[in-house]
Amino acid sequence: MSSGLIPYQEKTLLQERLELLNKEHQGTLRALNSIIHESRELRKLNIAALNILDDLDEEKRRSLDTQRALLNMLEDIEAERAEVERTRAVLEAVNKELEAFSYSVSHDLRAPLRAISGFSRALSEDCADSLSEEGKRYLELIQENTKRMASLIDGLLAFSRLGRQRMSTLEIDMEDMFDEVFDDLMTQEPDRDIDFIRSPLPPIQGDPLMIRQVLVNLLSNALKFTRGRKRAVVEVGYLSDVEGGTYYVKDNGAGFDMQYADRLFGVFERLHPTEEFEGNGVGLALVERIIARHGGKVWATSVQGEGSTFFFTISGSG
Repeated sequence: MSSGLIPYQEKTLLQERLELLNKEHQGTLRALNSIIHESRELRKLNIAALNILDDLDEEKRRSLDTQRALLNMLEDIEAERAEVERTRAVLEAVNKELEAFSYSVSHDLRAPLRAISGFSRALSEDCADSLSEEGKRYLELIQENTKRMASLIDGLLAFSRLGRQRMSTLEIDMEDMFDEVFDDLMTQEPDRDIDFIRSPLPPIQGDPLMIRQVLVNLLSNALKFTRGRKRAVVEVGYLSDVEGGTYYVKDNGAGFDMQYADRLFGVFERLHPTEEFEGNGVGLALVERIIARHGGKVWATSVQGEGSTFFFTISGSG
């Protein structure tokens, strides 16, 4: 019996070894599968790394292109800055020339004008008895034209000085300023009865002296061109829905032909004869220049014989 048990035990041992070898084989296969999987993952990581490197290389090329573009822009900016500096130098030279010209106009033209005015007045006073009525009328014309020339010189000087005048920026109560300017102007025409209508007006940020000059010129024009009206009306208001906020001065005066509106703000431009309405043709040019320096604009509408409306904006008003 003992000899029969031995083969059974050997068989059992063989089976156990086979099972063990099978388990080891399975483990080896699993390890190989894991290695294969890891290899695939590593391959994917390598491909991703290569893609990242390619992207980095592309970004590097783009960065270099951007740097070159920025360098070109900086060179252009530097060239523009140099051009601006040259332009500024030219403008400074032109301003100095204008200042010298203004002095020449003030000194060299005023002196002969004063002489003409003085001699014509002396002739009118000392030789009045020997002058005919026609001669007296000629002397009056000489006096009127010398005054007009002096006024033109004053206007030219004021216009040239404005470009060099420094600006201050303060809050301006437009209601108070319009009222004050109108009252001041009415002291020069106490016999007139003007219907002055002023709506509520928002304040602005600007140079008080310059803005006051704008109001003086616009209201003076309104008063001047309504002299022929039995009932003169001057209206001041504000339109919040026009150009982001617009002030206006409206009158029922003589008006002007709109086909000549483009000449309205030119220096020495006049749309009415001097014999009909006095003036040197500089007031509205000053208005436009002051408004432009405040970052705004000015324009006008009119119906000839029915009146005019002047509009202006100021940057930061409302």
